[in-house]
Amino acid sequence: MAGGLFALLDDVAVLAKAAAASIDDVGAAAGRASAKAAGVIVDDTAVTPRYVEGIDPKRELPIIRKIAVGSLRNKLLFILPAALLLSQFLPWALTPLLMLGGTYLCFEGVEKIWERIAHGGEDAAHGDDAEKTADEKQITSSAIRTDFILSGEIMVISLNEVKSEPLLSRAVILIVVALAITVLVYGVVALIVKMDDVGLHLSKTGSGFGRSFGNGLLRAMPPLLSTLSVVGVAAMIWVGGHILLVGLDELGLHAPYELVHHAEEAVHDATGALGSVLGWLTNTVGSAILGLIVGAVVVAVVQVLHRRKGY
Repeated sequence: MAGGLFALLDDVAVLAKAAAASIDDVGAAAGRASAKAAGVIVDDTAVTPRYVEGIDPKRELPIIRKIAVGSLRNKLLFILPAALLLSQFLPWALTPLLMLGGTYLCFEGVEKIWERIAHGGEDAAHGDDAEKTADEKQITSSAIRTDFILSGEIMVISLNEVKSEPLLSRAVILIVVALAITVLVYGVVALIVKMDDVGLHLSKTGSGFGRSFGNGLLRAMPPLLSTLSVVGVAAMIWVGGHILLVGLDELGLHAPYELVHHAEEAVHDATGALGSVLGWLTNTVGSAILGLIVGAVVVAVVQVLHRRKGY
């Protein structure tokens, strides 16, 4: 009896060690996958704050929470099952779907620029009132649609890093990535948009350094949020263009990718210590140019269709 009990305990210990090793493997794989998607994560963080610009401060966190919940729903209920099924049975379909999402990102980014150019005077005169009366449901829906594309890119990049793992391991790793990235992105976004409230509190209740720091935050936040808004639009165009650039290469149209890649290598080799940074910037500019071209074409088509329908 005692021997059987000790044997059972040994089996339990072996299973516990195997489980611990498996958890470590999942954690390591999730870390690698998240690192590969770091660029898109930064873009996601930059894009989101512009959706709460001009909103009543009391509504900022509730809106961000709704967007975060929508983002998690995008990742776990839609993107994850679809990505796993496609990677298992139709791996060739992932690239065209990503390119469709990239085209949408280019369109949305260029559309924002077009709206600013076409209606700049009206926005400048009435922008605050328009933002304050904006429909929260529309804001949230727009943010979640954009997040869907960025989340899809994040999940597919992550999936590509663990594609050699068994199906169940891939699923667990992507769930970990989805949870971690959502918490990270929207935690940072919440901190960004509430820093002005922190500054106001410190400026009123702090003393000495605390009051000075609070006043500094109050002065810094408006230009920071405006900068993030511009970065968010630029990020949509760049990420969308990069998705299209890589997708075209994978589908056999190598010329655009090779042009940008050769330019990146030339800049990298010619600029010494700054080669890595300037090479990356060259690739980014090339991707953004493609994104601008594609986005402008789609915006032009949409404008023509709207005019024909009398919108």
